[in-house]
Amino acid sequence: MGIPGPMQLLLILAIVIVIFGAKRLKNIGSDLGGAVKGFKTAVKDEAEEGAAKLEDATDTAESTVENAVSRDSDEKKV
Repeated sequence: MGIPGPMQLLLILAIVIVIFGAKRLKNIGSDLGGAVKGFKTAVKDEAEEGAAKLEDATDTAESTVENAVSRDSDEKKV
């Protein structure tokens, strides 16, 4: 089976409109759009939070390495 042609899609659309009604389809589309928007916002917020945590972890690791190097060089001086 291939992709339905334009006539099949129009027939399916007509059947869906008869079953659900245009007003109810509009509400469903609106609700679906709001859900997608909320999902995108949540994903974006999580990505920003993850990037901030990664940056903090990198800073902590760099300072730990710097401290270890300075202690090592202090021990060699003594």
